[in-house]
Amino acid sequence: MAHKNKKSFPRSEINRNFAAETIQPNTMSEATLTSLLEYLYGALTPSNQRWLAAHLVEHANVEEGEALKPYTMKEVNAMLDEAEAEIAAGVGTPHEDVMREWDEEIACLEKGELIMAEAV
Repeated sequence: MAHKNKKSFPRSEINRNFAAETIQPNTMSEATLTSLLEYLYGALTPSNQRWLAAHLVEHANVEEGEALKPYTMKEVNAMLDEAEAEIAAGVGTPHEDVMREWDEEIACLEKGELIMAEAV
């Protein structure tokens, strides 16, 4: 189902400068790119726009060699050691408390109540 935003793509000076600086030779023209963006803004829900943006960034990072690299076993073990040391020192919130707070938050959301996050 298409989502119709009431606002069209903002054509501010910043957006024009960004497009002019980022469009590479042998790619879409600024007008074509702007038309595509306007279509996507009108056709996609905000959550679909965020999903698409995340995947476009991930794809660009892979092409530019900036993709996330998997952790090595040494790094994973070091993170586990650090977490276990924090638990032993009493740092952090016990699992039972986290699950209780989560259940309370879900119950409030189901009632339609807004929850303000606590500063950590």
